[in-house]
Amino acid sequence: MLKIWLDLMFGGNIDDLLILPPSFPYGGMENPCLTFVTPTVLAGDRSLASVIAHEVSHSWTGNLVTNKTWENFWLNEGHTVYLERRIDGLLYGEQFRQFKALGGWKELQNSINTFGATNPLTNLVPNLHEVDVDAAFSSVPYEKGFAFLFYLEQLLGGPDVFLGFLKTYIQVYAYKSVTTDEWKKFLYSYFKDKVDLLDKVDWNGWMHTPGLPPVQPTYDMTLANACIALSNRWVEAKESDLNSFTAADVKELSSHQQIELLTLLLLKDPLPVSHVKRMQEVYNFNAVKNSEILFRWLRLCIRAQSVGRCHTTGTENGNRAGTDEVHSAFISGPIQL
Repeated sequence: MLKIWLDLMFGGNIDDLLILPPSFPYGGMENPCLTFVTPTVLAGDRSLASVIAHEVSHSWTGNLVTNKTWENFWLNEGHTVYLERRIDGLLYGEQFRQFKALGGWKELQNSINTFGATNPLTNLVPNLHEVDVDAAFSSVPYEKGFAFLFYLEQLLGGPDVFLGFLKTYIQVYAYKSVTTDEWKKFLYSYFKDKVDLLDKVDWNGWMHTPGLPPVQPTYDMTLANACIALSNRWVEAKESDLNSFTAADVKELSSHQQIELLTLLLLKDPLPVSHVKRMQEVYNFNAVKNSEILFRWLRLCIRAQSVGRCHTTGTENGNRAGTDEVHSAFISGPIQL
């Protein structure tokens, strides 16, 4: 279905994939015609196929049309996450696309909490003068960029209308580098019959203001409700309640819902170590092969001062997006080893 959709909307063929050794530091790298990917995508249940969808989408938003400077990096990553989640929706349904979008908002909250809500590096278009671009790397251009496009999708007429804009944008700017101002000018020209709506957008709030965006898009909560309920149970549980948790709690949760559960818990105050130990007893997250679950689980353990598998995971997985977060969790507060 992925190839059919890509051929229908943009033309071209799906690239070949090369699985690299564990030391490869990225989830993927969109080299033309040969995408490099981390071995952590091999979760055993195809649950990380979105990584492949993301890298294939970069063939258009990133390789064919490229951001002109690092300040405009969101043009690469925000659009690519948007396309990735459109593919998710075609493969697994609109509820799943909405669920992944909501999860992205939580990841954005986590990044902003890490940097600080007033840190200018959380701007969608940051000023990177004399800033180490590597140190500025985070989920902000990915998830704040996606949230902005998702908000515009809802504002301007829905998924099909917005995909029409995106397709035309790619055709017009093929083989070119683009700035945010050029993108905005084209957006206005494409939606010339909806200028009144675009004029209501808080452009400064979205582009040049740190912290969370000025508007949160709306999401279908169907797949998220079970995650929210279980996370609240853990947050509110007393010591005497811990025996009420069993393996059945997560039996019907997909890998993506387990990721959301842990993401929600990371947004709360650290759990007591007794809670984390009970969670391991009944859910056995230490044995999970899905790196997105495992990295979040390790951060949860570190915050509770229960380090568990951190050493072995740090030497087995080179995926920077996960290891950076684990390292940050280590250095953010005292850990009892």
